[in-house]
Amino acid sequence: MSNKFGIAIHGGAGTILRSTMTPQLQEQYEQGLNNALNAGYSILEAGGSALDAVEAAVASLEDFPLFNAGKGAVFSNTGQHEMDAAIMNGKTLEAGAVCGISHVKNPVHVARAVMEHSGHVMLAGKGAEDFAKSQGMAMEDEDYFFTEQRYQQWQQAMKDDVVQLDHTDKKFGTVGAVALDQHGDLAASTSTGGLTNKKFGRIGDSPVIGAGTYANNNTCAISCTGVGELFIRSVVAYDISCLIDYKGLSLKDACDLVVKDKLVKIGGEGGLIAIDKDGNIEMSFNSDGMYRACKDSEGKCEVLIYG
Repeated sequence: MSNKFGIAIHGGAGTILRSTMTPQLQEQYEQGLNNALNAGYSILEAGGSALDAVEAAVASLEDFPLFNAGKGAVFSNTGQHEMDAAIMNGKTLEAGAVCGISHVKNPVHVARAVMEHSGHVMLAGKGAEDFAKSQGMAMEDEDYFFTEQRYQQWQQAMKDDVVQLDHTDKKFGTVGAVALDQHGDLAASTSTGGLTNKKFGRIGDSPVIGAGTYANNNTCAISCTGVGELFIRSVVAYDISCLIDYKGLSLKDACDLVVKDKLVKIGGEGGLIAIDKDGNIEMSFNSDGMYRACKDSEGKCEVLIYG
């Protein structure tokens, strides 16, 4: 067993400014991040798997109404909640994902079940919901996902006839976690409610393996948040793994190249969290801020919001 272990989580990136944040709201966000961080870290500390740790952390973030995933998911154009999630096992390269799923309390649990019990990687829409029910997943009515803030954002977006990146002040609402356990295994998971007022069953990068979520024991584990379309076109998560694998870059250099150079060149705003096989953690972004936190076995512990 390797000694060093750690976890990083995020609750989205974007225009997150100290000037628009009240102390009360900041405290709430930090509490939500802390809860998720501890949910995942306690599993790692007890010798549990990275897979269990990222699933627990993401489920905690999904249950927290201020983040755009699970309970706090945004409204689509039709007034529904269409959620996406993915999880990946760095040891086996197995992965599971769901997209455009409604009524499921914790999409991340369904993604894990897809990976382990469906024989597939990605399930969508009603079929994914039917599968979730067959696996005994907790289901909720639409009103469970209702939050006043999200409702007002949707009303405003419909009035302006725009698709919004979560808040009026451009925030990419996604949650995610990456972890390295004491056995040397890596895992990554991402979950999102997508874009406010999104139409036509739009899917972002979160559930796309290699774009928004990726883990490989030989390199690293990545979970992204940002302008999903550009993260898909750039295959961001896999690109970072490849830069480490083929070019021998460090995790930091690989993240910096992709997030602060490659993505910027095509207008891809956002960020990501990453952990490599040696337990190095990066929380890289090119936006004003990113809700993020990390904790490792060597005493590093950070909960951060601003740039």
